[in-house]
Amino acid sequence: MTTQTMEPRRLGRPRDTSRDAEILQAARDEIAERGYERTTMAAVAARAGAGKATVYRRWTTKAEMVIDAISCTADAALTIDRIPDTGSLVGDLRALRELKHHDEGVWLALAGLVSELPHAPELASAVHERLVRPRVRLVRALLERASLRGELLRDVDLDLLATVPSAMIAYRLLVSGEPLDSDFLVQLSEEVFVPLATGRPARVAEPLGVL
Repeated sequence: MTTQTMEPRRLGRPRDTSRDAEILQAARDEIAERGYERTTMAAVAARAGAGKATVYRRWTTKAEMVIDAISCTADAALTIDRIPDTGSLVGDLRALRELKHHDEGVWLALAGLVSELPHAPELASAVHERLVRPRVRLVRALLERASLRGELLRDVDLDLLATVPSAMIAYRLLVSGEPLDSDFLVQLSEEVFVPLATGRPARVAEPLGVL
């Protein structure tokens, strides 16, 4: 009996990713202008000059598309290596703000996704892993740097402390609805976070000679 050789099943051509950047930029622009609720995949496709089918082949839901759009922003890849060591936690946090790490667009888009998270465990996991966790990890790295300088309170829980900025930003956007402006970010950093970490006001925790 002749054994027939089975040919491997063809899976089709790999997806063309050449339009992804344009579509994701269009999604960010739509979110910035209209907000999450009023953003539609059809509008994103039109803005990107792409067919709706092109968009739906890449993302089956608006939420998935938005997650990709906001997690692909320039500061999503921001790491501790890009933040200058200023010699103090206060200075490092100021340098972080200058790099626009706390991108309001990311948090505003997250606000639009919140109502969907309880019903979509995979989406909730993606939000945590791709949007929230990188920011918490970066703050923890800054705390580790400060700890090596001897700036922090003894036995402070770095893991818990690192979640404070993200938690307060999320509360402001998701609960109180107040703006995420520069005054709030300064207040959060220098009147709440630094004293909580060091046990001293920011003006005392900052080394002499640092403006």
